[in-house]
Amino acid sequence: MAKKFDFGENIYYFNIRTTGQSSITIKRKEKKQAVQSFLDYKDVGKDVEWLGKWDGKKFQETSTPKA
Repeated sequence: MAKKFDFGENIYYFNIRTTGQSSITIKRKEKKQAVQSFLDYKDVGKDVEWLGKWDGKKFQETSTPKA
């Protein structure tokens, strides 16, 4: 399944992997909120993948956040 939206510049993204090859992409405008949401999903046992901040061409700040 292909993504059905364009990434917004200077917005943070992470994926929550679901069954099979599917995933849900979550976005947050602020890094603090993005990191907290990512860690919250991780704490409840979700399979999460940090993507980072989209700069219009590629993801920046791609290091996985730590608690």
